[in-house]
Amino acid sequence: MVRMVTSPQRPRPGAVSALLIGTALAALTAGCGEKPHDSAAGAPPPSPPSAGPSNSPSPGASPYVEPGVVDGAPHNGDNNAYRRPGDMTPADEEAAQAEAARMEPVLKQLHREKKWDPESVKAALTGKLGYEIRKVTSRGELLGGELDVQKMRARYESENDEYVTPEGASIGLYVGRHACVTAFVQPTNYGLKTNGPFPETGCMEPPVGH
Repeated sequence: MVRMVTSPQRPRPGAVSALLIGTALAALTAGCGEKPHDSAAGAPPPSPPSAGPSNSPSPGASPYVEPGVVDGAPHNGDNNAYRRPGDMTPADEEAAQAEAARMEPVLKQLHREKKWDPESVKAALTGKLGYEIRKVTSRGELLGGELDVQKMRARYESENDEYVTPEGASIGLYVGRHACVTAFVQPTNYGLKTNGPFPETGCMEPPVGH
């Protein structure tokens, strides 16, 4: 078999330069694709800035959190406006406190005698203190009286997944137009306070949620 042998040719000057440049680029880009740093300066590449304290909200935070709301519930103040009682003048507050002082011994006796159903509470407050049961028309027009006694409001119990109406009575006494005695009697305890009327429920304690 005849072998063909060709004599080597000297590379052209331009080809040598291109070869050297290509070799240098290959050396710089070799090694897992890392970006070379400035070896002449002898300094490593700048590290990213460390994460310091930031005032910007976290990714899930609501932008509508109100000041003073412990759980961060949005619009908590607006949602609970119906639970804010009205303002009382000093004269209103004095009159309400006087009625609360009259009512407290009766509630204490009712609790001691275990009479906390609405009918027993109503009979004691009208009979011993002379209050009249408040009556209104279907249109909300007042016919007379100042005392309102109702059964306790139903509350949700998560362990049973149901609403339960506890034993006891809720009491609302209207003292004039702008003051109230809001009270209750139940098996565990009794209590009363003075305040202005609530926007939706008058002198009766409003529910926790709509």
